[in-house]
Amino acid sequence: MGFFRSRARRTTPSAVSRARALYQSGRYAEAEAEASAVIRSRPRDDADVPPALTIAALAIGAQGRHADALAVYDEALPVFGRTFGADHWQTLKLRSDRAQQLAALGRHAECEAESAAVVRAAARGTDPQMRLVAAAAGNGVVFALNAQGRHVKAEERAREALATLREPDRLLLVLRLGLARSLNGQGRHEEALAEAAGAGELHRGLPPEQRGQETGAVDLVTAAALLGLGRDAEARARAATAHDACLTAFGPAHRRTVEARALLDRCDSA
Repeated sequence: MGFFRSRARRTTPSAVSRARALYQSGRYAEAEAEASAVIRSRPRDDADVPPALTIAALAIGAQGRHADALAVYDEALPVFGRTFGADHWQTLKLRSDRAQQLAALGRHAECEAESAAVVRAAARGTDPQMRLVAAAAGNGVVFALNAQGRHVKAEERAREALATLREPDRLLLVLRLGLARSLNGQGRHEEALAEAAGAGELHRGLPPEQRGQETGAVDLVTAAALLGLGRDAEARARAATAHDACLTAFGPAHRRTVEARALLDRCDSA
């Protein structure tokens, strides 16, 4: 997930800045094209290549092409290792983002293992960014645990990560959504609904460049809680809202669109 800005020196900032702005505005295909042009036109040791690779991978993943995004992350890892070093926060952040694509591909145990490894590595670091890296990777652990049905452990890890955060930002949002998912998984739907409501308020307060990447996420978790409470009509309406928003923002193959479609099917068969 793109929770941080790269601090790499840029020789021609306009190209990477343009790609980043396109990504943040939800124009993912254009962001991919812009970032890919930078990657193709520069030697691998150029300072613009690492941020361009990051933006390309994020933009490809946002279009639901998760296997392609994983391939770009695999291409980027040795570049980041040479540029920053294996233990640098930007390299660890890249590994955390890559783990999210493993989860999107259903490789949840791998996502859990890689995210946990990043958490441990970040805990050994001294850069101030390491705290955020650890929390972002912790979100990957929470997501993977929930996907594997290990909801009690997911709740524990979500609360641990949330205790380290203070700023009302996207990272806080996704961890609160992970907590709500864990509560839904335990059948604690009233608590999940309350947590989702708080996440929704947080989402509405975020700047546009942070809101777009979590399109449909609050509605999806809310719909699951409502369905668990037997409020089927409300659940279906929220699931439909989530599906339509994700379909428009990300396309049919994105993992959140697929999840919303599956939840809609559950509502229709309830």
